[in-house]
Amino acid sequence: MSHLRPSGDDRNDEALLRAVAQGDTTALAALYDRHAGWLLARLNRRCADAETVREVLQDTFVTAWRSAGAHRGAEAGGWLWVIAARRLVDARRSRARTERVAQAEHAGGAEWAADVPSAEDRVLAGLEYGDVGAALDRISPELREVLRATVIDGLTTREAAGLLGIPEGTVKTRALRARRELRAALDRLVVESGPLGGIA
Repeated sequence: MSHLRPSGDDRNDEALLRAVAQGDTTALAALYDRHAGWLLARLNRRCADAETVREVLQDTFVTAWRSAGAHRGAEAGGWLWVIAARRLVDARRSRARTERVAQAEHAGGAEWAADVPSAEDRVLAGLEYGDVGAALDRISPELREVLRATVIDGLTTREAAGLLGIPEGTVKTRALRARRELRAALDRLVVESGPLGGIA
């Protein structure tokens, strides 16, 4: 996916992110101009609430401002979408918790609504923080990036290719390799620490 560059700034994403990491607000504005449009369109397809989408988009670029120094690679698109997708999940979870508490209070009960995570939440938590997350951290970054884009964030092969700046065939090849490496990493975790307990 090609993005129009803002007038007056022809730096690529990698150069902009380096500048953002140094505190350059002009570089952040250029990054925003280049990527906010398609991020907004994609978020709108996933969430009908315009206020939530605006908050998620803002949070995405605040996170980019704080974390630009940690990004590796020439393209920012895939990285920004991962941030945005996670912020959207967080916003939905927060809203659902608020609604459950409000419903419990409206019902007149003094007890708080039970915060029981959905099956999807449990799986995502395992992918991010449990044993699967630990195994994911053991595979190479380019394979991990493809798995996160296609599995955690639910992008198609074509979308992942566009956002990560690599051919679709490369996405497919890396996804297969990533799954093999992830299985091997999980096997090593079982040997090291016993049966897995990251996903309830």
